[in-house]
Amino acid sequence: MSPVRPDVKVVGRRDAPEDHALRDFLTRAAQPFEWLEAGTAPAEALLRAHDAGGAGLPVLVDGDTAIAPATVGAVAAAWGEGAPPSLSSYDLAIVGAGPAGLAAAVYAASDGLSTVVLERDLPGGQASHTSMIENFFGFPDGIGGAELARLAGRQAERFGAELVLMRGLSRSRHDDGCFKLEVGDGHWIEAPLAIVAPGMEWRRLDVEGVHELLGRGVYYGAGRSEATQCGGDDVIVVGAGNSAGQGAMYLASSGARVTMLVRGDSLRKSMSAYLIERIEAHPGIEVRLGSEVAAVEEDEGLLAAVLVRDGGGEVERLPARALFICIGGQPCTAWAGETGVRVGPAGFILTGPDLIHDGRRPAEWPLERDPLALETSIPGLFAAGDVRHGAPRRVGGAVGDGAMAVALAHRVREKLPHPGEAVGRL
Repeated sequence: MSPVRPDVKVVGRRDAPEDHALRDFLTRAAQPFEWLEAGTAPAEALLRAHDAGGAGLPVLVDGDTAIAPATVGAVAAAWGEGAPPSLSSYDLAIVGAGPAGLAAAVYAASDGLSTVVLERDLPGGQASHTSMIENFFGFPDGIGGAELARLAGRQAERFGAELVLMRGLSRSRHDDGCFKLEVGDGHWIEAPLAIVAPGMEWRRLDVEGVHELLGRGVYYGAGRSEATQCGGDDVIVVGAGNSAGQGAMYLASSGARVTMLVRGDSLRKSMSAYLIERIEAHPGIEVRLGSEVAAVEEDEGLLAAVLVRDGGGEVERLPARALFICIGGQPCTAWAGETGVRVGPAGFILTGPDLIHDGRRPAEWPLERDPLALETSIPGLFAAGDVRHGAPRRVGGAVGDGAMAVALAHRVREKLPHPGEAVGRL
């Protein structure tokens, strides 16, 4: 992982999608930066000082170096992210660098296993969007999701794990008792054991006009990267989970006037009690129960207002500078059906006892033993974190899954079959 840099400045436009993408990238990387709005005197002075006045926006200045235009890909490449795997063979391959994958990497590498973590984005998963995690064991004052991910990644690397970031898994197969994975564009690696922890992706809000305004006032996630831009603005947060609650608190603490839209009749069904108490006590947050987004309005390509429908069908227009959508996630398991990994009706991966029906193992299961607790329908392949059926939707639960998956992988490793004895494919 790239080290934190001491002096990063960005010149950009608040309402341009590509500039939002860069802000979001830096925020989720836990990289501090100073934002300078394009066209202001300080921004123009900085561009002149680095001979970047005619460059495309956004422009990122890192000490004496200017990157222009500063796309996420260009910044990642300049900072050494996205390098291919250094080896062709590992003891354990982990797909996904959220809390579950990072925990698995820490425990596997500290146990002496050669470990690689494959992540198409930055570490942290959905947790990296969270402004503050306050109920995670060992952090009485809380910790930002991005900061936790950076610390966990550093810890894994310290024990020898290799984090391959900004490179997704392209193809995979399982033969001769080994998982073979293509990383990015043509780099193949293999490992006898694997853990899948790809996490969740934000569930989309099916309202006309929302997609067209992404990055122009509409955002998925809790808005941590945008909070400092929203001081004094009217903003709306949609959702009733902890991520929505933390986002509302963070935005309100940054000076925004926040309206929370909740479809249900109570926050207590899906939000931690301590967070509900803070939201109810905050003068800058209004909670509207039994409400949903009916439509959005734009003005010159930017979000201008949200039409809100209440439980009785009445619609009210609320002016809004930003709309943050935190309505839960869908498991990243589109690949599972083609690989032989069994999933449940909601798309979550089935593991261990959930694969046993009427005392019988899955028909495709090739071994004489039952699948272990977090083992999928393919021997030696484990699932951890939010992607697993029945997993608790908490960072602590994901970390526990990652640690447990490594412990179970050790059990399999001690009795690995000879090549060709295990069948199936990943």
